[in-house]
Amino acid sequence: MHHPPTRTAKKVLAPAAAAALLTGALVGLQAPAAHAAGSVVKVTGSQGAWQLSVDGAPYEVKGLTWGPPPGDAAKDLPDVAKMGVNTIRTWGTDATTAPLLDAAAANGIKVIAGFWLQPGGGPGSGGCVNYLTDDTYKNDMLNEFPKWVDAYKDNPGVLMWDVGNESVLGLQNCYSGDELEQQRNAYTTFVNDIAKKIHSIDPNHPVTSTDAWTGAWPYYKKNAPDLDLYAVNSYKDVCNVKSAWEAGGYDKPYIVTEGGPAGSWEVPNDANGVPDEPTDQQKADGYTNAWGCVTGHQGVSLGATLFHYGNEDDFGGIWFNLVPDGLKRPSYYAVKKAYGGDTSGDNMPPQVTDMNVADATTGVPAGGSVTISSHTTDPENDPITYQALFSSIYIDNNGALTPADSTTNGDGSLTVKAPDKVGVYKVYIKATDNHGNVGIGSKSLRVVPPKVDGTNVSQGKPATASSFQTDPTGGCPCEAAKAVDGNFGTRWASDWSDPQWLQVDLGTSTTFKHVQLAWDPAYAKSYDIQTSDDAVNWTTVKSVTDGNGDIDDLDVNGTGRYVRIQGTQRGSGYGYSLYEFGVYS
Repeated sequence: MHHPPTRTAKKVLAPAAAAALLTGALVGLQAPAAHAAGSVVKVTGSQGAWQLSVDGAPYEVKGLTWGPPPGDAAKDLPDVAKMGVNTIRTWGTDATTAPLLDAAAANGIKVIAGFWLQPGGGPGSGGCVNYLTDDTYKNDMLNEFPKWVDAYKDNPGVLMWDVGNESVLGLQNCYSGDELEQQRNAYTTFVNDIAKKIHSIDPNHPVTSTDAWTGAWPYYKKNAPDLDLYAVNSYKDVCNVKSAWEAGGYDKPYIVTEGGPAGSWEVPNDANGVPDEPTDQQKADGYTNAWGCVTGHQGVSLGATLFHYGNEDDFGGIWFNLVPDGLKRPSYYAVKKAYGGDTSGDNMPPQVTDMNVADATTGVPAGGSVTISSHTTDPENDPITYQALFSSIYIDNNGALTPADSTTNGDGSLTVKAPDKVGVYKVYIKATDNHGNVGIGSKSLRVVPPKVDGTNVSQGKPATASSFQTDPTGGCPCEAAKAVDGNFGTRWASDWSDPQWLQVDLGTSTTFKHVQLAWDPAYAKSYDIQTSDDAVNWTTVKSVTDGNGDIDDLDVNGTGRYVRIQGTQRGSGYGYSLYEFGVYS
């Protein structure tokens, strides 16, 4: 049995993001009219010699997970078919699904039509359901899913039904210990109830259920005998699925419903403490290797839907999408080649290698300039256009990419303006040709406060605060002393209320001229800088009412043994959080 993957909120993952692709149950909408010529899909054969058949013909799943809206299917699926893809997979099926199924059938593609069950796999994927007691939720799903099966069972675009995604894993975000075991057994039993009901309505299409690791399969083996086959999402570990199946003594075949290069939760951290993203070539090789391992388990593995045909141009999209912003990457062509698509006339993307970010770990001042270099070539010597972008995903969990002000230097490097807030950013280079292709490089960059003239008299001095957070899931404990330790990787964080304060004892009455505040995204909109000689009676020497979370560099004339920041209005729904509270003489 494989160990379950560990996925934390700081490590953003594509499978969790799949929840955003779902369309919810639309109970009140009338089901579209059924087609009259659905395929008959069967799992045939015997132990270790299975195959999938469509209308009696052998069928190997050469697939991709599907991200665009159903309405875009008619536009995008002809390109997908040219890749050699015969299958796409979704996570939700409802009244909006008809255009996708119709377009798939028109392009010789079939759909693994998903049904979403809470909680899903990653943090934030869905709410926590009690599968032992919540009969209302279970009855709703038992009525909802078969309704859409009945609506689409005769559509020639349907290949099979897939009930749930990663919830055996995801239940660990809701329960623990014996209760977790009970919930996992109850969940997989409920999946079996749905499978039986689907089979009673549609005997012509198989039913499976996806989870995030083969450690879920013993629960299905025990509780879900009505599944026709198993399904697993597996990335870095995909080449171990075969051995896990052999060791588990299973009597059903399987498909891989997500796969590809290693995810952000599976790679080592770089020198800045964030996941070290594989290069374009490493990702392309990841798809090639994954398909090789899928096809290497003959008679048991019935194929795969690799992750992901999506055009999102954000952190997760850059990590996994084959066509971010509609541009084709090396991974797109690797999948096309693996699936037997004709690549003989293809124009290939630029290749970004040896990317380097100057002062990436020592730090670049906020708002300053940073040099980014790479060795970028185009196989056909097409002209290349460069763009630099930043993501603050590891600061505020925002995966969007923000274009940076940059200048191309003509020597393979760019001079780029760094973000105005401190923290560790992802920085990207996009190299685009004039044939709809893109090569992408990514690294991390630490942004630090600008250097201040003078001596930081607060660094290393005793500090106290009105409160501090202790929850380790947010990287805490975040005591007051961490705001004066000279380390921009640590922080003080207060309770989520107003007012809050942080003070430092300089040891003796000291005159200072400047205060620098390096805020976490939990910043102060309004605050006072105050001094005192006894930590009882305070004098305000500076008031700020328009804080925006950027570095605050304040010229101040102050004297006192104690210096305090008194936060009076938070700029976010969180507390107050400072990487550093610098007081300069």
